[in-house]
This record gives sequence, C-alpha cells and structure tokens, in this order.
Amino acid sequence: MKPSLRTGARTQFSFRVPATKTVPHLYPEAREFQLMPTVFATGFMVGLMEWTCLHILDPHLDEGEGSLGVNINVSHIAATVPGQTVVVDAECTKIVDRRIFFHVKAHDGIDLIGEGEHQRMIVDWARFEQRVNKKAKLARVAPITRGTV
Repeated sequence: MKPSLRTGARTQFSFRVPATKTVPHLYPEAREFQLMPTVFATGFMVGLMEWTCLHILDPHLDEGEGSLGVNINVSHIAATVPGQTVVVDAECTKIVDRRIFFHVKAHDGIDLIGEGEHQRMIVDWARFEQRVNKKAKLARVAPITRGTV
C-alpha cells in the first residue's frame, strides 16, 4: 500500500436502488426472503458501504494489491424503497499496518438508514489466491478466480 492513505480520507457515493437489490433478491432460493417486503436488503446496504470504502482505498493500492472486508458492525434502521437513491459517506478513521478502519453512514434522502464501522485488510492478490486455492483443493472444489472488468 502506498503511504498516501491518511486518516480523514473520505468519499461520498450515491446509488439508485433497483428492485433487484431488495430482500427477495438476496437469496432467491430462500422461501423466507421471498415472503418479505421488497425493500432495500441489509446485505445489499452492507455491500454498498463496502463499495464506498473501496473508492477511498483504490488510489492508494500498489499493483497486485486489493482489499477484503474483515469486519462490519452497522445498524440498518430505516427501510428504503426501490427508486430511492442511497448516499453513503465513508471516512478512514484509523490505519494499523494493513488493516484500515472506516466510519460509514447511509441516507436515502428522507432517513438515515444505517451507520457503523467497517474494516478492510490490504492483501496481495496472488498470495491470497494461492492460500485460498490450497483450501479449495482440500475441499475438492473448483479454484477461485477474480472477475475481470
């Protein structure tokens, strides 16, 4: 990781919630989720918070590095309906070696919908994939790959 990342680094990210990010879409195979209201799912809110933190980290990573979410402690206190825009504010609050701490807050234009803390670990992708693929081999499942854009 480059030394350019500092505490206090912050960003704001907006996302218009589509119907595909509602509770019934979280695990379509789960009957219990299918019976729930079509509001923005907590799991998708957490992902949006992580995505916002990635925007802070991205310019500070060295070639071949990435980050993994290792801790999340957030509230989800208000429902958001499809079509609303969620704005997430994230701020880097602490850096301890390769562990980066963030405060995150999400608002849907009407209500504060969630707030809390998130931690990410900076990793070397090649070493991470090597370790995980060793595990995949032991579990007799397919090795992992990284997506391409």
